[in-house]
Amino acid sequence: MGDLDRYARQVSLAEIGDAGQRRLLASTAAVVGCGALGTNIANGLVRAGVGRVRLIDRDFIELNNLQRQVLFDETDIAQGLPKAVAAAAKLRKINSQVEVEPVVTDVNPDNVEQLVGDVDLVLDGTDNFETRLLINDVCVKRDIPWIYGGVISTCGMTMTIVPHDTPCFRCFLNELPAPGSSPTCDMVGVLGTAAMVVAALEVTEGIKLLTGQMDALRRELLYCDVWAGSFERLGLAKDDTPCPACDLGQYEFLEARQGSWATALCGRDAVQINLRHEMQTSFPQLAERLRSVGEVAYNDYLLRFRVEPYELNVFPDGRTIVKGCSDPALARTLYARYVGL
Repeated sequence: MGDLDRYARQVSLAEIGDAGQRRLLASTAAVVGCGALGTNIANGLVRAGVGRVRLIDRDFIELNNLQRQVLFDETDIAQGLPKAVAAAAKLRKINSQVEVEPVVTDVNPDNVEQLVGDVDLVLDGTDNFETRLLINDVCVKRDIPWIYGGVISTCGMTMTIVPHDTPCFRCFLNELPAPGSSPTCDMVGVLGTAAMVVAALEVTEGIKLLTGQMDALRRELLYCDVWAGSFERLGLAKDDTPCPACDLGQYEFLEARQGSWATALCGRDAVQINLRHEMQTSFPQLAERLRSVGEVAYNDYLLRFRVEPYELNVFPDGRTIVKGCSDPALARTLYARYVGL
């Protein structure tokens, strides 16, 4: 077996075999989001031997992440590492055969095709519908399969989307939910084991796709409540109304005709500010300017500025997470005041 020795128990499965394992090793997958779902997904992919795994995440690690985000520890917090970078370091120690590529950025209409356009599979580890609808647009446009997953409280759901074969995510969710209409993890919490279960289901579907076993795919929405121990399959038949994405080829989220540039972050009293241009001021210059009004610390990946009761976390591309407020207008005001537009 040689180079497949580490996968011996997986190769022994009739569903995988030697040929299936070699297909996994030759595959590339992108995981969008390195939170509760994304870290569990990435862990499963790397241990299974998917040859190249790209980790895409905009965020940094906080103490309350450790309850459910399995690739991080307290040392990562002390070092101020972005999630994608810390996760990649852990995963390389788990399986040195796999190429793990961290990308510290926000997924938006300007960069999403570059981020996922060359992969064989996209797996959803995000926490918001806007990004999922954007992923759906690019995957339908590029004919890339992707797997949706979501977790809230003790419940989760997942569905597999194969463009031009199954209904797409836009068929399932035609428009963004109205603000405040959906529960968030800061309102109702999230159980770590719910994320583990949904991630396991996503990775399993991913293995089916990457090994070419299309007949084995689950072609419905699977809903689970791990506290109740219940699973429910929900059919996803297309109706007579044409889907803007997969029927009409209208990619409204990809073309930025829908969506926003200020996004409230799930589970946190924070707003993310996105820019269409890169920040012109370097971290050392910005830090020098801000020290007269607040506490500043920075590394290659992040500048953190505290001015009570707010905290601004600035990334190299100018993207900023404003903590201590949930009002996008206030967040933009604070950004303009301290970082500059």
